[in-house]
Amino acid sequence: MAGPMNILSPDPEGRRVILGLSGGVDSAVAALLLKERGADVHALHMTNWDDDAGYCTAAEDLQDARKICDQLDIPLHHVNFARAYRERVFRYFLDEYRAGRTPNPDVLCNREIKFGVFREFAKRLGGELLATGHYARTQRVGMDLQLRKARDLNKDQTYFLHAVPDEALGETVFPLGELHKDEVRRIARDRGLATHDKKDSTGICFIGERPFREFLANYLPAQPGPIRSPDGRLLGEHQGLMYYTPGQRQGLGIGGLRDAGDAPWYVAHKELETNTLVVVQGEHRLLYSDSILASEPAWIGAAPAELAAGSEFRCSVKLRYRQPDQACTVQEDAPGRLEVRFDVPQRAVAPGQYAVFYAGDRCLGGAVIDVTRRQERTLEQAV
Repeated sequence: MAGPMNILSPDPEGRRVILGLSGGVDSAVAALLLKERGADVHALHMTNWDDDAGYCTAAEDLQDARKICDQLDIPLHHVNFARAYRERVFRYFLDEYRAGRTPNPDVLCNREIKFGVFREFAKRLGGELLATGHYARTQRVGMDLQLRKARDLNKDQTYFLHAVPDEALGETVFPLGELHKDEVRRIARDRGLATHDKKDSTGICFIGERPFREFLANYLPAQPGPIRSPDGRLLGEHQGLMYYTPGQRQGLGIGGLRDAGDAPWYVAHKELETNTLVVVQGEHRLLYSDSILASEPAWIGAAPAELAAGSEFRCSVKLRYRQPDQACTVQEDAPGRLEVRFDVPQRAVAPGQYAVFYAGDRCLGGAVIDVTRRQERTLEQAV
């Protein structure tokens, strides 16, 4: 064996597994481990964005995927899902920014593309199971499917997987769920995999290394407006509300104001009606939220029993990827909408992002953040 495998759920031995092979080190090691486990592995490389400017590494990734398949002697299939991506993910991405929100396209990409159209294509290839290089684990407890955090909590990706349908999760193997990243690198290096030292990809492929504002401006033209303090004082001009997110410090261009002191300025919120960007200086209470309203809840398995009974339940929540779990209380505010109350006020919560709920290492599901709410309190109480 190349590394510790433990018990994979579901068991891939003797079954055709269609692996999403990106061309990176994680999916390459996943392919190796699956093959050594006795799976009939077929690799499927997706192209999800047609980029003419050269910022996306799609061509290089495809070549690396071919190298890995040659090394491991597994078939490689290539499919272009760019049209589906634009219709199912990118359109939503633009609509959310147009509405002044901060979307997370990776969650939608997993649900609609990697575990949606990819899964449908894999069935046509005779696939019984799917596999990816995500750091996550699944477990069957009786008849219930559970999504659990990866052993390597620093790499855990359950935040991005919380909206994947149960049926798709139940057919998916996560070979890296029990491994730490340094073990994955070691396995790749020891077995001489072509991508053993390839740098991990970050961010969204269709943006690549270009400045985010430059990319977004190609689709959402600038709409300048005033930057104001909470008391209405004019501080400068912004280029478009879509270019800013709560808690943002860089790119405001309002330093050095008379009588303002040296503390940095941060985006507090956006007023779409007046096209106004409201900013605060220092760790202001307006940066903090006591609770949120979140819609479109997606649960892994059944919704928590307390919600069905009309009561609240305790759990923890992540409001962004890599955030430590935050204690909270959740209850239904209206059909299809949740109220989430935090034990400790949370800083720079962004509508459009996802609130993802956990009970220990079990991911329960999540919902889209719609509204942030705060109580009147002193700065000392807020922070």
